[in-house]
Amino acid sequence: MTRHGIILLAHGSSDKRWCDTFEALAEPTIKAVDNSRIAYMELAEPSLDTVVHEGIANGTLEFTVVPLFLAAGRHLRKDVPAMIEALEKSTGASIRLCPPIGENPLLGQAIKDVVALQLGHNTGD
Repeated sequence: MTRHGIILLAHGSSDKRWCDTFEALAEPTIKAVDNSRIAYMELAEPSLDTVVHEGIANGTLEFTVVPLFLAAGRHLRKDVPAMIEALEKSTGASIRLCPPIGENPLLGQAIKDVVALQLGHNTGD
């Protein structure tokens, strides 16, 4: 049976502190969801290419990419789909790209909760 891989895709940065923030955000998912990893589109490792190739080496041929982006700009409209298409052609893997996490209404609710916490208010929800 083929395992399914989940890839939490962040933009990437040469600043390790930036990457540390995204790795901390990804940690609960990585701990809770089997065969999930973080990857970076550019400027940091592991890259999307690296994570897909390592997954294939471990028997995973189907992946879902969840972009840790607030909105779909040029990277998610052009660059990432081109990267995925090239990976699918070169590896035979099936890779599905989800909408950016910022389009999910649950993120808006989480932001409201964080703001309320910062203000010391109980939202009553």
